Amino acid sequence: YAKMATVSLSFNIDSPRWDQSTFVGRLKHFLNITDPRTVLVPEEELDQAKALVESCRAGLVPPGSSQEQLLYAKKLYDSAFHPDSGEKMNLIGRMSFQVPGGMAITGCMLQFYRTVPAVVFWQWVNQSFNAFVNYTNRNAASPISLRQIGVAYVTATGAALATAVGLNLYTKRAPPLLARWVPFAAVAAANCVNIPMMRQQEIINGITVTDENNNELGRSRRAAVKGIAQVVLSRITMAAPGMIILPIIMERLEKFTFMQRIRVLHGPLQVLLCGGFLLFMVPAACALFPQRCSLALADLEVELRDSIMAKHGDKVPYVYFNKGL
Repeated sequence: YAKMATVSLSFNIDSPRWDQSTFVGRLKHFLNITDPRTVLVPEEELDQAKALVESCRAGLVPPGSSQEQLLYAKKLYDSAFHPDSGEKMNLIGRMSFQVPGGMAITGCMLQFYRTVPAVVFWQWVNQSFNAFVNYTNRNAASPISLRQIGVAYVTATGAALATAVGLNLYTKRAPPLLARWVPFAAVAAANCVNIPMMRQQEIINGITVTDENNNELGRSRRAAVKGIAQVVLSRITMAAPGMIILPIIMERLEKFTFMQRIRVLHGPLQVLLCGGFLLFMVPAACALFPQRCSLALADLEVELRDSIMAKHGDKVPYVYFNKGL
């Protein structure tokens, strides 16, 4: 590190390295913080990264620190700590765990789709995993009770199982490829239930919205609905390529003689191929919409809009909020 440049006086550790108003800039950002290698970083090193980031925010950069060191610390901080609360997120719920966790579960869902018990088990595993992810990446300013978490979990799992088992029985006489697409239909249906249910407090009570300079303006239910809708679409997009294209690939591969001889390896092969899809799709799906979401003043609830206009006039055309992941 002695050969690296020292930290510039204008360096702001919270300033995005890439333009977050463009998809490419957001993609680079999420490629950085969803890097699955960060799940292997020891807890002690994550805590050190947080301390370094907080010191830098306070203007107390440790002597000898380089800009590269600070940027790496910020990468670890963003990958493991919640953007609202600053609390360390559970490992399973981190977006950096989406590739290793998602590839294993998705691969198994695509492999074991023929029997009802297998469908039930893997959809339950997937919804349990999704519940961790959705709870971990919620807007932390809106607390949710254990009872609400339980209701959301049971409802989403029920929706996934009903869709998967129903379609599984319906496609018994359909072309084999249709049966392979059943897991995706179940995942899409469950996401439409799981995420809004897990984040219902945001819809009921609204989420904090701010002006361009992060000054709080109030709470908006419409902002919550917009943010959650974008998250649902992102999650479905995240799963779509692997769960739609991979069945086509496997359907064709399994017609070859050599593939019929190594049936025991079909599962591991699908897991690896799922990993390949998710390695790109996790950051790409997260980058579909800005993390700092905006909503036009005219689209807010009448009471909140009138309150903002009374205090600020026409100086606040848009409000901003964290949509979650």
